[in-house]
Amino acid sequence: MEFFTELGFLGLFLSAFLAATILPLSSEIVLSFLLLSGLDPVLLVVLATVGNVLGSLVNYAIGFWGSIFVINKILRVSEAQFEKSEQRFRKFGAWSLLFAWVPIIGDPLTLIAGVLKVNIVWFLVLVILGKLGRYIVVAYVALPNGFLSL
Repeated sequence: MEFFTELGFLGLFLSAFLAATILPLSSEIVLSFLLLSGLDPVLLVVLATVGNVLGSLVNYAIGFWGSIFVINKILRVSEAQFEKSEQRFRKFGAWSLLFAWVPIIGDPLTLIAGVLKVNIVWFLVLVILGKLGRYIVVAYVALPNGFLSL
């Protein structure tokens, strides 16, 4: 994480983008460190959200244009993870994308959305809302006097 924090705003964007893929990264740690370093919290939250949403959009594109082979063998999303995500998605519909930020289930949800060819506008609206909400909460918790105090 030190690598990302040393890059500042760019590091946060990159960590957020990569964290939305199957890589085990935590952009929340980078965001918290940079917030405590005194950087602009609004800009940090926006950059983290944009990076994370773009990473989810890559997952969507892979699901949309890729194949089960790509998802299972290259991205290493197991059949069980894929089926569980598909069941959740079918049960709750596109609204489940509000939880695309949740570790372990979020990445497969965005892949499933692509496989099921969810409307891209709905995909973006729901993913942005969920991820923005998460980063606002992280910023609020990380800052000693709350998010809006700066």
